[in-house]
Amino acid sequence: MSCSETPCYLTATVTKTAEVQASIFYVQVSCPANFAKTVLPGQFFMLQAVPSKTLLTRPISVYHTETSQQGAVQSISFLILKKGQGTEELCTLKAGDSLKLLGPLGNTFPTPSQEDFPCIVGGGIGVAPVAGFASTLPEKSYDFIASFRTGSYGLDNIVPKQLTITTNDGSQGVPGMLPDVLTCQTIKEKGYTCLYACGPEPMLAYVQKVCKEAGIPSYLSMESAMACGMGACLGCTITTKEGNKRCCKEGPVFPGEILIFPEKNPHSRSSIPLSPLSKEETPDLSLTIAGVRFSNPVIAASGTFGYGTEYASVTAVQKLGGICSKGLTLEPRPGNQGVRLKETPSGLINSIGLENPGIPHFIEKELPTMLSLGPVTIANLSGSSIETYTQGAALLEKTAVPMIELNISCPNVKAGGMAFGLHCEDAAMVTSAVKKAAPSKPLIVKLSPNAPDLIAVAEAVRKAGADALSLINTVQAISIDIEKGKPLFNNIRAGLSGPAVKPLALRLVYDLIQHMNTLPESQRIPVIALGGIATWQDAVEFIMAGAHAIQVGTATFANPTAMTEIILGLEEFMKRKGFRTLQDFRGCAQV
Repeated sequence: MSCSETPCYLTATVTKTAEVQASIFYVQVSCPANFAKTVLPGQFFMLQAVPSKTLLTRPISVYHTETSQQGAVQSISFLILKKGQGTEELCTLKAGDSLKLLGPLGNTFPTPSQEDFPCIVGGGIGVAPVAGFASTLPEKSYDFIASFRTGSYGLDNIVPKQLTITTNDGSQGVPGMLPDVLTCQTIKEKGYTCLYACGPEPMLAYVQKVCKEAGIPSYLSMESAMACGMGACLGCTITTKEGNKRCCKEGPVFPGEILIFPEKNPHSRSSIPLSPLSKEETPDLSLTIAGVRFSNPVIAASGTFGYGTEYASVTAVQKLGGICSKGLTLEPRPGNQGVRLKETPSGLINSIGLENPGIPHFIEKELPTMLSLGPVTIANLSGSSIETYTQGAALLEKTAVPMIELNISCPNVKAGGMAFGLHCEDAAMVTSAVKKAAPSKPLIVKLSPNAPDLIAVAEAVRKAGADALSLINTVQAISIDIEKGKPLFNNIRAGLSGPAVKPLALRLVYDLIQHMNTLPESQRIPVIALGGIATWQDAVEFIMAGAHAIQVGTATFANPTAMTEIILGLEEFMKRKGFRTLQDFRGCAQV
């Protein structure tokens, strides 16, 4: 099953696309004249749309190839299941678009002998590689079984002796699943001498089992997440009786008898209900933090939404759970000089420097309008000394603002800001002082990922009177102007936000809530998560980690309606999963 062909990396032109079924797409590309490779059934290519927002290419099995009379590959076709951003980009390609290909990669199915009578099995999108293999065999020299959730696809180029289709919903063929048409007994009755299969892992485990019982060999095409496809990263290993095997190099086709499938654990922890809500039921997205009720957990992050009115003409501001004001200081500030923004491949570095009109101006001019918008207004308070923090807090204490977010984590100022959030004593001191200066206002303390021991800082401010915590603020970063040979920002260091920081933010939020859960329930305080949140899926992850609410920042710059889309996505997710309240899944990922 080994393949000696050396893969190549090229850009090809899409010649034909079609949606063959909901979320299943056909994509055909033409091969350049200098593409002198042999593409074998069972092999795959690493694909990426041009342009693409994804870092990595996606492994997609070859479905069909067309060759010239001389045997040169002229076109390659793929069947693609849309299930994430990378495949979604591939599924939206049109004729004339460009596509990057790395391949052909992996091994192939062994050719059966003339004496063999094989059974070929495909499950869902796994039909693609085995149908490609079947199309190379003599007509009616094999049986083919295709199992789908609904309908059927990918069977155009095969001519089996017998075609059996199963569907979960009974829309075509035999109602049911593969075990309803393939057993040890049917293998013996049909006289199958070998079996080839590709599909979901539970299906392949079943195929392995019945083939062992029937005493025939099986060849199973496996799937695994891949980074390189070249055998270098070791991210796609498959567990076998012969040790770990690389799916991209020693596979994807493996002899069934050497594979080790994970045993089902009937006691495996799952917190996802199986019954969706009825059409009449609406999930409750509301929550309460320190006595303040939010209609939903989506809050506009400080410094990214102005005072709420700036985006009112392009998004439904009134639907948000809350809005954090721009960072406020006692005195007006002009912010930093020089370059203030630098886009990165998956984020944004900013060096704004807390430019704002000052708290007195905010109270007189911006606060009344913010309060009238509907969402919970949160005043983000910063300063350069304990005195300026407390004086600002005292002024906010006299207003109707519902909450204060204490910013001790901004990396873009030379005095104050992040300096107070790096060490426990300083963080506790400013928290306690602000709490005393504004005793009636619930206090959220915004933490820095740059703290040497963030959990210790969080614990210090909790003991000092914080009513809630928000994290993370931006991560310190640097950009260099290569034409001038010097740092881009005047302050050298600036703050990185956006998708690049999300995994870090999720880990820190998870760790903090894990620590919080070790405390008596009466001593725990809510956590508001932020850092790279751009979609409802991101929001769900943070809530499952234990966050009470989430803040959205940089995503709004890229998509002004990101927050309302997150609210809608959360509601639909909760309906689908059967969650009636956020508490039904909050913290479910904590172990």
